[in-house]
Amino acid sequence: MQQNRLMNKTAVCTVLFAVCALAAIFHFSLNKMVVVADMPQDEMTQNAQTLPEQQADMTHGQKNPAVSAETVPGENRILFGQNDQEMNYFCIPLPESIKAEDVTVENRYMDKEIWVRLKERGEEDEYAEFYRTQGVYGKRDAVVDGHFEGSGDTFFLKFRLTDIYEHHSIFEDNKLYIDFAPPKEMYDRIVVIDPAYGAEENGAVSGEVQGKEVTLEIARALKKLLDETDIKVYYTRMDDSCPSDESRVELANTAKADLLIRIEVNQDKDSKIYGTEAVYNSSFFIPGFGSVELADLLEREVVTAISGKVNGLVESDKKDIVINNATVPAATIRVGYVSNGQEAILLRREDYIQKIADGIYQAILKAYAD
Repeated sequence: MQQNRLMNKTAVCTVLFAVCALAAIFHFSLNKMVVVADMPQDEMTQNAQTLPEQQADMTHGQKNPAVSAETVPGENRILFGQNDQEMNYFCIPLPESIKAEDVTVENRYMDKEIWVRLKERGEEDEYAEFYRTQGVYGKRDAVVDGHFEGSGDTFFLKFRLTDIYEHHSIFEDNKLYIDFAPPKEMYDRIVVIDPAYGAEENGAVSGEVQGKEVTLEIARALKKLLDETDIKVYYTRMDDSCPSDESRVELANTAKADLLIRIEVNQDKDSKIYGTEAVYNSSFFIPGFGSVELADLLEREVVTAISGKVNGLVESDKKDIVINNATVPAATIRVGYVSNGQEAILLRREDYIQKIADGIYQAILKAYAD
C-alpha cells in the first residue's frame, strides 16, 4: 500500500515537472527573449569592421562632421519618443524580417557612441523607410541622438551617448532593449591600456621601425593575456588610428580606471643610449599606490621579462599630457630606444614584443595583488 502511494506521488511529480518544463519552453518561444551579441571597440578594430568613412573619424579622435548626428540629412535622423523614466531599458523597434542573430551591438567607447548593426534581409530602402516612421523610446538618459545609414549588406543605427557606458542588450518581440550603466557599476577591476601614437603620428622612427607599430603590437600581445582574466580592459586604440591625448585620458578618468598604462618607445641623438624607463606624475599622489609606484612596478617587471637595462624612473614634463591629466594612477613605460641599433632589431622581433607584454601583464597582476 505504502509502495503504491510512493509510486503515485512520483508519477504526479513527474507530470508536474513535464508540464512546467513545457510551459517554460512555450513561454520562451513565445517571447523570443535572446541576449544579443555585444562587441567592444577593441574587438571591432582587430576584425577590420570599421567603416571606411569612420577610419578618418578616428584618426585624430574626432568625429567626421559629414556623418555626425548634427549634420546628417533630416530624413536620416532617428525619431525619439518621450523619455520614460519608469522603463528600465532604451527600446529600439526592429523590422519584422530581423532575427536575433542579425543584430550586433557595438560599443565605440572612444567616440562615446553605440552602433546597432543589422544584417539586412530586405532592401536598404525598406529599413530606411521603417526608421523614418518608427521611433525609439524608453529610458534614454544616456542617449543624445541618433541617425541611420546603410553600407553594403549592413544597416546601422548610430547613437551618440552622453558619456562612456557599458550595456546589456536583449532581443524580444522584434525589439532591442538596451540597459546602460557606468563601467564601475559593472566591473570591479578596470585598466586602460594606451598604445601611443598612431596614424600620421609615427612616434620614434629608425629605419623600418616605427614607434606606432611597436606600441600597437605590444598592446595586441597584452590583450591576449588580459582576455584570460576577469579584468575589464579598455584600449585607446587597436588599429592605426590616433585618438587625441584628451580623449585617451578622458577614457581612463570617466571609466574610473584603477590603472592607466601608456606604452611608448624612445629615441636619442646618441645611438649608444639604450634601456627601459618609466614616466610618472610627481604631482599625483594617493596613499599606498599612485603614479610613482605604478611606474616603478612597470619598469621592474618589464626589465625582468626582457633581461634588459634599467634606466630608472623619469618625472613627467608638460608634453606628457595623458599622464599629467589622469585622475587615476597612471604611468608610461618606454620600452626601448629605436635609435640604438641592437634595441631596434629587438623591437621588431615577435618574441621580444611578447616578453614586454608579459612584463606589463605581471605588473598589472601584482598591482592588484598589492
